[in-house]
Amino acid sequence: MKIIVPMAGRGSRLRPHTLTTPKPLIPIAGKPIVHRLVQDIAKVLDEKITEVAFVISEDFGEKVETDLKNIAESLGAKGSIYYQDKPLGTGHAIMCAKDSLEGPAVIAYADTLFKADFTLDKDADSVIWVKQVENPSAYGVVKLNENREITELVEKPAEFVSDLAVIGIYYFKNVAILKDELQKVLDNNIVHGGEYQINDGIKAMQASGLKFVPGKVDEWMDCGNKNVTVETNGRMLKFLHQDGEKLISDNVKIKDSEITEPCFIGENVELINAKIGPNVSIGAGTKIENAMIKNSLIQTFAEVKNAKLNNAMIGNFAKFNGEFTEISIGDYSVLE
Repeated sequence: MKIIVPMAGRGSRLRPHTLTTPKPLIPIAGKPIVHRLVQDIAKVLDEKITEVAFVISEDFGEKVETDLKNIAESLGAKGSIYYQDKPLGTGHAIMCAKDSLEGPAVIAYADTLFKADFTLDKDADSVIWVKQVENPSAYGVVKLNENREITELVEKPAEFVSDLAVIGIYYFKNVAILKDELQKVLDNNIVHGGEYQINDGIKAMQASGLKFVPGKVDEWMDCGNKNVTVETNGRMLKFLHQDGEKLISDNVKIKDSEITEPCFIGENVELINAKIGPNVSIGAGTKIENAMIKNSLIQTFAEVKNAKLNNAMIGNFAKFNGEFTEISIGDYSVLE
């Protein structure tokens, strides 16, 4: 089984954090979004992952490529890197990895996290992960027949079609069929808003009689902008805490401080006269002094002093000293 991860977009809605770190590598509860994504997919599939192929922008740099290959290797899989030089849509991004599009595969966009517990229907030609939502007109949704097979994909329906939204994760028993159909999309210049879309390949597969079924997830967590990323961090912390995962490093230095779980606190963090939590992630090497912090995400080697923070996101090596509350400052920023 392969996992294909299109992730070339930097994530403009999450700036300034994504000016220096691509969005899929922003940490959620101590691990990059894309790391948690591929781990969770591997758990759902419950079978050996042979390759994880990442489609990135060439300007992400050598360190990012090394980090991504290490993520694949942590699953016992080969890590492959492909480049998407222009933002030409989901179909184009997938085809950038065409050399890896053979055999069974999952395609997953790296800006979402999920929790699910179901058995993959391997009799189906494809499974499309969906989540029941309250406002389906804001999403792409699937239409099902009486056998609960997917008969149609509808993007942001003006009238009710279903409340099962597509979350951006797909399984294909033979992804080479999708590759062939997307090649036709590219060759015939079938575009929507100037972009080549995966849905046109899927619709062609359905038209040939292939069986598509939904895979329903229990939780769907977005990481599109600062507010929802902080919210997702808190939700993930709760799930991990309930599962009994160790979230606080043994070598955290604590002086006159309190921690209200769930929290992730990385290695060599120093807490002095601080109240931390709930729902806070603090990256390695960060120092926090004279502060109250809840519902926030602080990355590595930051310094936070004299602060009362809620719904905050602070980047790597940033320095903050003040009375601000809802903030979002990127890597190496200074407020003091």
